[in-house]
Amino acid sequence: MLVYILKRLLWTIPTIFGVSILVFAMVHLAPGDPALVMLGEHASKESVEKLRKDLGLDKPLYVQYLIFVKKAVKGDFGKSIKSRQDVIVEFWDRFPATVELTVVSMLFAIIIGIFAGIIASVKRYSIFDYTSMVGSLAGVSMPVFWLGLLLIYFFAVKLGWLPVSGRLSYEYYIDKVTGFYLIDALIAKDYEAFWDALKHLILPGFALGTIPMALIARMTRSSMLDVLKEDYIKTAKAKGCSSFRVIMIHAFRNAAIPVVTIVGLMFGTLLAGAILTETTFSWPGIGKWLVNAVYQRDFPVVQCATLIIAVIFVVINLIVDIIYAFINPKVRLD
Repeated sequence: MLVYILKRLLWTIPTIFGVSILVFAMVHLAPGDPALVMLGEHASKESVEKLRKDLGLDKPLYVQYLIFVKKAVKGDFGKSIKSRQDVIVEFWDRFPATVELTVVSMLFAIIIGIFAGIIASVKRYSIFDYTSMVGSLAGVSMPVFWLGLLLIYFFAVKLGWLPVSGRLSYEYYIDKVTGFYLIDALIAKDYEAFWDALKHLILPGFALGTIPMALIARMTRSSMLDVLKEDYIKTAKAKGCSSFRVIMIHAFRNAAIPVVTIVGLMFGTLLAGAILTETTFSWPGIGKWLVNAVYQRDFPVVQCATLIIAVIFVVINLIVDIIYAFINPKVRLD
């Protein structure tokens, strides 16, 4: 097992190296001059050239890339062209908000999706089966921003049960320890602030988790149906195992590998792709920050956010592969 993990770790090095080249090339080959964006269209040629020199944009691309990699290894992504603040500081200020939203969304998606998929497979062709599959199809098909607007209209505007946007109501304040409001509120033993932060997570978490939930439910149902036909399931039933043990221990464990794949991929995707949800609910995460940086040609921000998200995505895939090996020993033998 240790050899398998070391091999997978070594494979991540060329992957991250390739990603760094793509990120750098993508930003620098895009049209537009960051110096001109900063100074405006009416800036003199001399001032633009001076700023390009200060930013290192006058150097050859391969030199800029080497400088970028050298600084990135040290965690130095430079300063934002627009705000003139350290990019890495801005990133970590926003990253907990996105992670908190993603974790809540995935918890919702995993719990509901696996439960619905298992019940649908066991109660095949029942009303629950048809209802859950139609619901999952609707969840996959519905655009996130449209679902978000519907949720805001009914649960925030009409019923007034939940807040419209943001991470916390103005009457509460949470001292920053980890940046995760739920954890920081528990550390401060401020349970009213914890409940308020949790209420702010419900609507965006539900909107963001709908598509993963639908995919997990369909994948769980399909995998379970395949496994439930196997001879060892019939043997387990013949031995008198309880229905719960047959389904959860014998069947679901073997059906879980494709589900783990979906969960791992969707977690990484949501971290990088929560842009619409963050925009709809004014959520102060990295998605909206990254989009604004792209429009403003703030390439240090784009490089930092894209590279770190890509590295996190690679790490998540590594974790998924290791979980594979634990669930199914054949994977590490292959």
